[in-house]
Amino acid sequence: MRRFATSLLPLLAALGLTMCSTSSEEPVSATQLRRMIARYAPTVITADTRALSDSNRQALGVLVRAAELMDSLYLRQVWSGNLALKHRLAEDTSEEGRLRYRYYLLTMGPWSSLDDGEAFVAGVPKHHPPGANYYPEDMTREEFERWVATLPAEQQARARGYFTTIRRAEDGSLHIVPYSQQYATLLGKASALLEEAARLTDNASLRDYLRKRARAFLSDDYYESDVAWMMLDSPIDVTIGPYEVYMDSLFNYKAAFEGFITLRNDKETARLAMFADHLQEIENNLPIDPKYRNPKLGAFAPIRVVDEVIVGGEAHRGVQTAAFNLPNDERVVSAMGSKRVMLKNVQEAKFNTVLTPIAARVLSESQRRLVAFEPFFAHILTHELMHGLGPHTITVDGRETTVRLTMKELSSAFEEAKADIAGLFALQYLIESEVLPKEMEQPLYATFLAGVFRSVRFGIHEAHGKGMALQFNYLLEKGAFIAEPRTGLVAVDFDRIADGVRALTGEIMTIQARGDYEAARRMLETYGVITPALARALEGLDDIPVDIAPEFPVAVSERAP
Repeated sequence: MRRFATSLLPLLAALGLTMCSTSSEEPVSATQLRRMIARYAPTVITADTRALSDSNRQALGVLVRAAELMDSLYLRQVWSGNLALKHRLAEDTSEEGRLRYRYYLLTMGPWSSLDDGEAFVAGVPKHHPPGANYYPEDMTREEFERWVATLPAEQQARARGYFTTIRRAEDGSLHIVPYSQQYATLLGKASALLEEAARLTDNASLRDYLRKRARAFLSDDYYESDVAWMMLDSPIDVTIGPYEVYMDSLFNYKAAFEGFITLRNDKETARLAMFADHLQEIENNLPIDPKYRNPKLGAFAPIRVVDEVIVGGEAHRGVQTAAFNLPNDERVVSAMGSKRVMLKNVQEAKFNTVLTPIAARVLSESQRRLVAFEPFFAHILTHELMHGLGPHTITVDGRETTVRLTMKELSSAFEEAKADIAGLFALQYLIESEVLPKEMEQPLYATFLAGVFRSVRFGIHEAHGKGMALQFNYLLEKGAFIAEPRTGLVAVDFDRIADGVRALTGEIMTIQARGDYEAARRMLETYGVITPALARALEGLDDIPVDIAPEFPVAVSERAP
């Protein structure tokens, strides 16, 4: 079948956002900036603190300040000129200047992730440097690989590790600088705040995690605090530190700082606990060669449903996180599994503000009524669960390695596609096993199809958007999705969708298990594109927000002085 790849730029022009075709030296007008800002709907995100003890409430106020420090750390990681630019933009009090600064705060940098990653500020690189501020901006992938090959094994691991930056010496050579040195002042402050919150809380597991994470900020050894985070059993659920590697588009090696300060929703957490009971069963039935399955998953796989109080760092930037699966340390995952955290108040806001109106525009009339929050919530959960299933530690050419290292810069988009499609596979398996009701099946797929257009609007340069484009185009080719030629509306073929999901799950996981970088690249280049069917549906969504811009009144009221 012939496939047509379409750049996002003509599509964005059709939506009235022509700024992306200009260079970073040309000004973006106030009118354009208003349109760009309007894609993020201001949304109050709140949580109920009334059940907290006085000591935990005091600890919460200190943790809010710690989350705010993650913003400062992340801004430094984005780009070497980011802080100076922030100060310059803040000083421009003209109408256009205020709008540009507002959008800068939304994106936490001068590049718009919703506009193919292009600059909206004059005088900066047109695109975000692929190595962010983790590596010298003039360093190439080839130079890094040549240098790493000269290092002892332990130094090679540190150079490729999550928690180091790479810098140039005066003679031009590369060298390793650990995060604890690179960001010493801010990490010292963050460590002190976590120690203070640990003294205040009356919850032993929270105290243990905060103290170990405080030490990790100063030592770059996060293993013990990751284990303590897995064991966290507290009304305040905290995730703070360097985690995701999306911003390192050179290699997907380096972790960005972020923080989630949340309150646990005990009722919803208890309701979803049964999913963890079926993980090994799902792993045992993955549509891949049995030799690629894990016969013994980490025994501990907690699921937490929480309500967000505040986020910081990468979690604060642009499109908001709805759920996450951590830690990323393969040693912890192998020994204990991973924890899935569902941000329920954020998911509800996204469903009501973005997904529901999209479904009314893009789905065939007969399938719109099937869209519901429950399957939306369930799929986000299984997406996160499936990050922990399938291939992780693999053997390539007789050498033990990981999927992340072999897939390099492709890792994030390919892994997001895997988690999405395998999440559907897992829910279909549970429906067929009568763990979940049969009545959930059609709403699941209709809601997922509407969600395709929610995620693709993030941009196909972004991991989630590119991964979702891959899935839509693959399933469209297989006949599991249908694009009506006359109206441009889309629909699910309920007779074909389960087979299509099974086939794509198996194909992606097999590529990961083999560490086949070239196969992953071909698949992303073939399917991870804007096709005419995607472009036609997206053109009619320009007045619907792309995501939410959260406001955190609880954090404002609880913040410690």
